[in-house]
Amino acid sequence: MRPSQGAALKDFLPSYKHVAPQPLDLSSPLVPWAWGPLEPGLSVQRAAGSCSDSPRAEAPSGGAAVPLPEPCPVSPLSLQPFGEWCNLQPKDAAKMPESAWKLLFYTLSWSYSAYLLFFTEYPFFHDPPSVFYGWEKGMDVPTDIGIAYLLQGSFYGHSIYATVYMDAWRRDSVVMLIHHVVTLTLIVFSYAFRFHNVGILVLFLHDISDVQLEFTKLNVYFKHRGGIYHRLNDVISDLGCLTFSISWFWFRLYWFPLKVLYATCHTSLQSVPNIPFYFFFNALLFALALMNVYWFLYIVLFVAKVLTGQMQEVNDVREYDVEESKKTTGNHLKNGLIKDKRL
Repeated sequence: MRPSQGAALKDFLPSYKHVAPQPLDLSSPLVPWAWGPLEPGLSVQRAAGSCSDSPRAEAPSGGAAVPLPEPCPVSPLSLQPFGEWCNLQPKDAAKMPESAWKLLFYTLSWSYSAYLLFFTEYPFFHDPPSVFYGWEKGMDVPTDIGIAYLLQGSFYGHSIYATVYMDAWRRDSVVMLIHHVVTLTLIVFSYAFRFHNVGILVLFLHDISDVQLEFTKLNVYFKHRGGIYHRLNDVISDLGCLTFSISWFWFRLYWFPLKVLYATCHTSLQSVPNIPFYFFFNALLFALALMNVYWFLYIVLFVAKVLTGQMQEVNDVREYDVEESKKTTGNHLKNGLIKDKRL
């Protein structure tokens, strides 16, 4: 059936009747805070920031407060931070998101670099001098290695900002900032000059220690959740500290010089006699090696404190005590923590 020539579009659309808005009935069961009917002259008040605070009805004239029934437990859709939802201590809840994010990234990045080195045709781990075989200026970068470089470059670009403005300030934060700048410089220029094969080997040897570090720190944060000691998290943190110390020494202080520095300093000249920026890249790699030694001193310091009885449980010796930070001036709050920038 076709409409007539004189028909308008509005003639074929449904019509709706306008209904004026009605005032909200606070005693209605559809209202989320209405646990019961309110008496006349009473208003509902609730403390912000705590899902466990029960609402109270107070009279405007200052009369006695009438407590309302306890609300239902927190739903999974609550917007409360995960650390507070797990009843972590305030200082641990503030640091937990940083470690959780780093654990997620380093686990994915190290797994991907391990896949490239052990489950593809790249022989770089077992034959480090091969990183320079067939090198040519402007050669194509394989897509799978390019993906790894994209992820790592974006992460370390963000990490420079996060170290200054977001993460908890620690005793080694200045060195950490230098490390991120050096790492990002190596990533960018090794990609530009097609030294990406070396880059994948460097990333693989470094990321495994960060996985174990962040996993151990999370268990340290969770072992006192809810004000209760959890032995399982304590045991896992002790084992994580042990494996972290061993992997740091083996991957960063033994394999890194043996596989990477030997290839870049010695065999690179045999494969590419006129290799560009030889001293520039090796200087940055040696800077990484020196920072690895610097951080290993913190591991030695931790072990010494445990053996001498100065420390009874696993803690990050790089972090400032909260009481110590409160006494200093020029502090500012980031991520719920006092960041005392001591250069």
